Amino acid sequence: MSATWYECKVKFRKADETGIQKVTTEPYLVDALSYTEAESRITQEMMSYVSEEFKITNIKVANYAEIHPFENADRWFRSKVALTAYDEESGKERKTNMYLLVQANDVKEAFDNTMTAMKNTMGDYTIPAISESPIMDVFPYFSGEEDGVEQIEKFNTLKASKPKKEDIEPEDYMEFEPEITVSNPSSKK
Repeated sequence: MSATWYECKVKFRKADETGIQKVTTEPYLVDALSYTEAESRITQEMMSYVSEEFKITNIKVANYAEIHPFENADRWFRSKVALTAYDEESGKERKTNMYLLVQANDVKEAFDNTMTAMKNTMGDYTIPAISESPIMDVFPYFSGEEDGVEQIEKFNTLKASKPKKEDIEPEDYMEFEPEITVSNPSSKK
């Protein structure tokens, strides 16, 4: 059974960079079976993050086919993937859009991560759009069974990993062929 993702907007008081308390509304994603369960789960998750009171202002079904956390990434990006199928009856190509939520540090990395997520796809596809998502965090549902605990640990490890700051010079990928000179023996008469 595929997951149903609910986008929950939560309003709470948060300190900004200067230390001033401001009221903010942030969207979060939870995997749930119903709106009621989504409200219960986001309340439970937010109680561990927010020490003061908070209010759930909106819950709606999110249009994501798949969620892909990646290591050393701290932002979420929405990737639009257009799947191409050939309709044998009409003889025309048909495109169907689906949306992935991938974790990355920038748009280029989000494109690469989308390509990684789609690598086992048998059909043709294109990626017409990638944009940064306002989603702050993702809370998947895992059962309390042994394999579920292992899954949640793996998901949370990937999600919580921070980007690495490397001071390595970028590699130069430009290659040049050595100059080749050819002498034409017929030109020397």
